[in-house]
Amino acid sequence: MAYVYDDQNIFAKILRGEIPNTTVRETEHTLAFADIYPQAPHHVLVIPKGAYVTADHFANEASEAEIVDFWRTFGSICTELGVTPDSAAGYRIISNAGEDGVQEVPHFHLHILAGRGLGRMLNPV
Repeated sequence: MAYVYDDQNIFAKILRGEIPNTTVRETEHTLAFADIYPQAPHHVLVIPKGAYVTADHFANEASEAEIVDFWRTFGSICTELGVTPDSAAGYRIISNAGEDGVQEVPHFHLHILAGRGLGRMLNPV
């Protein structure tokens, strides 16, 4: 499948510095920032700097350096926030993809949510 990246999406604009953000961490390949509408006491978005639409797009086409940097950045943020299961009650990560996944921004991103009980992710059908 050919992914079509919209370089006018809000995260592309954040990466270009056109829209401000509250940066949590920035590395060569990754930007993490506070969600402007937090759904939990800790709500951080982690995005690759490359033009990837979904998690599978990133997994299939990103370089090893981008993939390692992204996941190491994610891990260090969880440790820094003190939300890992060895030090707290844990966290949830969410990444939406496509219409059925209710993806609102066509740029791959993870939500890290922590700091309170988050309930069941999905209700049984």
